[in-house]
Amino acid sequence: MSQIKYYIIAFLISFSSLVSAQVESEEDIDVLKMRIENLITQSNFYSERGDYFNAKDDLEKALAIATKINEREREGEIYTKIAKLQYTVNQYENALVSLTKAAEIQRETSDYGNLAMTYSIRGVLHASKKEYPTALDYFNSAKTKFEEEDLEQFIPEVTLNEAKVNLKLKDYKAAKSLLEQTIILSKKYDLKNVLSSALIYSGKTIDKLGNNKLAISMTKEGLEIAKENDLIENINEAYLTLSNIYENETDYKLAHSFLAKHVHLSDSILNIKRENLSPEKRVQYIDAYNAADYEKLKTIIEEQESESSLAKITTILSIALITILSLLTLALYKNNNIRLKSNNMLHEKNDDLIEAMRKAEQASKTKANFLSTVTHELRTPLYAVTGLTNMLLDEDPKEHQIPHLKSLKFSGDYLLTFINDILQINKIEANKVELDPVLFNLKMKVENVVSALNNSALDNNVIMHYEYQKDLPHTFIGDNLKLSQILINLIGNSIKFTKDGDIWVRVYSISKKGNDHVLRFEIEDNGIGISKEKQENLFESFSQGSIQINRKYGGTGLGLSIVKGLIEILKGKIYLKSELGKGTTFFFEIPLTYAPEEVKIVKEDYSKNISKLDISNINILIVEDNKINQMITKKILNKMNLECEIVDNGEAAVEKVKQNNYDVVLMDIHMPGISGLEATKIIRTFDKELTIFALTAVTLEDKMHEFDEAGFNDIISKPFKQEDFEKKLYDVLSKNQKTSPSV
Repeated sequence: MSQIKYYIIAFLISFSSLVSAQVESEEDIDVLKMRIENLITQSNFYSERGDYFNAKDDLEKALAIATKINEREREGEIYTKIAKLQYTVNQYENALVSLTKAAEIQRETSDYGNLAMTYSIRGVLHASKKEYPTALDYFNSAKTKFEEEDLEQFIPEVTLNEAKVNLKLKDYKAAKSLLEQTIILSKKYDLKNVLSSALIYSGKTIDKLGNNKLAISMTKEGLEIAKENDLIENINEAYLTLSNIYENETDYKLAHSFLAKHVHLSDSILNIKRENLSPEKRVQYIDAYNAADYEKLKTIIEEQESESSLAKITTILSIALITILSLLTLALYKNNNIRLKSNNMLHEKNDDLIEAMRKAEQASKTKANFLSTVTHELRTPLYAVTGLTNMLLDEDPKEHQIPHLKSLKFSGDYLLTFINDILQINKIEANKVELDPVLFNLKMKVENVVSALNNSALDNNVIMHYEYQKDLPHTFIGDNLKLSQILINLIGNSIKFTKDGDIWVRVYSISKKGNDHVLRFEIEDNGIGISKEKQENLFESFSQGSIQINRKYGGTGLGLSIVKGLIEILKGKIYLKSELGKGTTFFFEIPLTYAPEEVKIVKEDYSKNISKLDISNINILIVEDNKINQMITKKILNKMNLECEIVDNGEAAVEKVKQNNYDVVLMDIHMPGISGLEATKIIRTFDKELTIFALTAVTLEDKMHEFDEAGFNDIISKPFKQEDFEKKLYDVLSKNQKTSPSV
């Protein structure tokens, strides 16, 4: 029956193609569009049957017609489909080229729905190449675009792939949360394939978190859905997952049983894929697949070796199965019947688990919305607050105004610190914090931190004590900025919760191998202490001892979460000892390498360096829709004797660049009309050399690749640090003068 259906569909498609080809010579655009549609339909049909090469041929024909009649949206969509097929047959580099072309066209045509699909496939591609941070970046971009275009039904597949990457990175908690979201959304939109896979991967994840019974239950639920819907790949994955889980439970008999099913089904799937390949590609594909499949199964078997006799029997039988599989595959034997009958009862849904998933999804969305609001909405007005305050302080205010301005500056700095803490948490959770090791004086570094916080300690009538091991070297190589941040948070925390007492800061070595030390840092106080029940969640984000403590002492509950994340990044550990009413001691240990000499760094004044340049003909364009921010940026530039022009939208910026020669463009991102990203893309079509800085409140790394692709030279975050802004301007202006013919 399925063969008759195939021939009927093939006949109808072929007939439609003949009619379209006949009219093609008459340049009938509508008929050509229909021809494109038919070819895409035929390609989808071939692809579903596993005939990837014929599917790709039809897409390439459709692409040629779309290019001929300038159907740009169709071109982008077809490039995405071609890339998906290229990825399926392991042509990763070709797939990357197709995805890049697709993204260019989709941005040009504002086809953001298909652009999201392109990002999603690109994430899968990078994940396959084990480029996990890049993959997560693209998955985040895909989700953002799907949300913006109100295409929530496509998000579950993205979160499923995100979870798989986090599983590879052994971030099981993140994987579990993403899978919970996937299950909820896939049920909402009745996505059986995604739901089945999400349940199976939840089994893998929960097994890693130590709950074997729940892992088995969820995997079997996913397996049952896969069987009901004839989802062969998911059935196969479920068998392998159950084999691993039962092995972890030392139930080697069941582990072997499911492994045997997995091996048998893998064999059948291989036959189907092989028979659907075109003859010229068949041998090449079989060789590659055999080698990969054999190694994968061999690894699984080796991991299942055990001291028990039953485990040894399992290993022998499994290796025998692998040998048989390889021989049969190389002989190209006929396709096995892979129809499997359902033999397990569908497990009852766990109402508590579903409710927990719903709450987890809601909590995740709340956190995402909170981060988005704080980082994007608050940084823009903060730019105005800090900028205007600094300008007023520099303009000889009246004496009675200075305390008010300093209070305003303190409030702005506090709010900015709060925002930066949230960004830091987000970076740590997304594994996007990079180490910056330098040579530094450890003894002096800790002394400086203690000295800087001493005034705050005296305000609480607290005496600071600093003890540095006598024979411990002073100079080490490490990330001193992150170490400072850890110490400031921990010592500041002790000061906040200690009145009329003492704080001890100690540094000593607990082990040494050559020049490599493991150093222990202790911060002890005799303050209010922490109860046992509150200690368990103390290092979690937004966690406080209690509402009363929060109201009395202030703070956001982010400091200790940041501390723990940074210490883990430095490959260290943190411990806590505390008793309510008697004080608290934090211990953390990190590895540092001794270095005999210290490098002295001279800080440059880039503002003075700019004034030494020939800036008489320098012209800068500010693209900013906020009037206050326009004024502040202009005054900062004027203070450096730099001239500038201002426009308040992307369209005007494009026209200005066409009509004038600018040295630098400071481009805001979020503006009415076309955004700064789109304006920059347009400018790059006729001017590749102009320096364009993104002047923006956006700082999260998941958007960085969009800035790169748009053509920005660099990013200046608002509110920016004056010295960073001056350095970037100086680098550009000095370079331009060196390359100018008149110099």
